[in-house]
Amino acid sequence: MSISLTPEELRAITGATRTSGQTHATITGIASLEAAEAGDLSFLGNAKYRTAVPSSRASLILLPEDYEGSEPGEGQCYFFVKNPSAALASICSRIEQSLWPKPQAGVHPTAVVEAGAEIDPTATVGPLCVVEEGARIGARTHLQAQVFVGAGAQVGDDCWLMPHSAVSAQCTLGNRVRLHPGAVIGADGFGYEFVEGRHEKIPQVGTVVLEDDVEVGANSTIDRARFSQTRVGEGTKIDNLVQVGHNVVIGKHCILCSQVGIAGSATLEDYVILGGQVGVSGHLRIGKAAKAGGQAGVIADVEPGAFISGYPAMPHRLASRLQVLQRRLPDLFKRVDQLEQQLAQT
Repeated sequence: MSISLTPEELRAITGATRTSGQTHATITGIASLEAAEAGDLSFLGNAKYRTAVPSSRASLILLPEDYEGSEPGEGQCYFFVKNPSAALASICSRIEQSLWPKPQAGVHPTAVVEAGAEIDPTATVGPLCVVEEGARIGARTHLQAQVFVGAGAQVGDDCWLMPHSAVSAQCTLGNRVRLHPGAVIGADGFGYEFVEGRHEKIPQVGTVVLEDDVEVGANSTIDRARFSQTRVGEGTKIDNLVQVGHNVVIGKHCILCSQVGIAGSATLEDYVILGGQVGVSGHLRIGKAAKAGGQAGVIADVEPGAFISGYPAMPHRLASRLQVLQRRLPDLFKRVDQLEQQLAQT
């Protein structure tokens, strides 16, 4: 990563409410508080790293507005912002814009675009892509190498589809959707009926709809519906290696961390957060703004705003208490054995 940003540019990007100290260094790197050297930018995004601020050698440090502690050293500057992590994200967004290629609009000679497909003149279709009949690619959308867009699929404006991602037939992507490498939108739902000793496949004839500003991580799969739609709401972010089953409905601005698995016909309301490796059974509802800790097994409906963990998933505080008690079980059994021996001798 090669960056070059002046303190003045960084202040404009972050909207710092005030500063302390002074540096004339051009920022050429980003590092943690402990690892930073002169010329680096760092930030205090978690209060537990507060003690690392005074000894940090970073030329510029982003701090929360309520920070009280050390003064900046020589050639060092503190920027006070509402949210250091969000301010850093704004900086990284500027860096990303400079690092990512600016593809020329048009269709690469090696791409296959079937008759009847509609490609906006400002869109880019990269090497070895396939766009089937009836598909539509929106304005300023970029298909990197070897992207597949199936018959009748609709891809909105300003989308970014990375190598080996696939949008199957009749599926719909809104505007500003981002698919990371290997993401599959519209694989068949996993549906079979056991008939006369055989697993007979149930046709999956529905679609998938991703609303605006959805992001899908590498090698994640969102299955097409058995009928009707599998739908992911506006602004939802899906990590790598996530499985979303057929006819699942996910609300707006949800977060699904790595290796989450959601079985068919489950519903997640808006602002739900699922930690890594959470499993959700089919045909249940997780209420608005509920949270599930990593590896939770959700086998029943969840109330809005709840915080659950464990297997089977239960209120987080109860799950934590049970974990403490489980660690005490060996001692408890030992004491019971001793009591039984004492009673046997009386």
